[in-house]
Amino acid sequence: MTERELFDSYNKEVYRTCYYMLRNAQDAEDVCHDVFVTVFRQDWKRIENIRAWIMRITMNHCLNLLRKNQTKREKQPQVQWLHEHKAASIKSVDAVVLERETSAEWDKLLKQLPDKLLAVVTLRFIGELSMAEIADTLHIPQGTVKSRLHKALKLMRKKLEQNHSVWLKGEERLGTS
Repeated sequence: MTERELFDSYNKEVYRTCYYMLRNAQDAEDVCHDVFVTVFRQDWKRIENIRAWIMRITMNHCLNLLRKNQTKREKQPQVQWLHEHKAASIKSVDAVVLERETSAEWDKLLKQLPDKLLAVVTLRFIGELSMAEIADTLHIPQGTVKSRLHKALKLMRKKLEQNHSVWLKGEERLGTS
């Protein structure tokens, strides 16, 4: 495999992971570039599981940038670009409004997760990695991956239930339920 073939094979996955972790297109592009610079400076042809190795480098770069920008991190919509790319298909106004509300709600939930939990959720659902690949990528035991994923989903479920409860109380006050 040539460097070009390696880049073409993993570029989209690395960028997508960077984007979901960093929630900023420019930062994602910069980190994606840095990941491949790092990969090509190493003896990558000797790596057995190249995908897990590249994703480990990706996560390390993302987590380093998140730590570096911890205090000045801007809250930007995490899945906004998905909606922009789907704009080509015509949808009803109701569908678009519902989609944006759902997207904003998921974005808010993901932003509230600690970085360690966000990393596992991103690799599992965005990167579509298996538990074993996530463990290999993050250099943590598979049991830790499972517990972090469980904890993240539990936190998100709890927040959704709280939001739903607040919404229902608002409906009751307005007399619209």
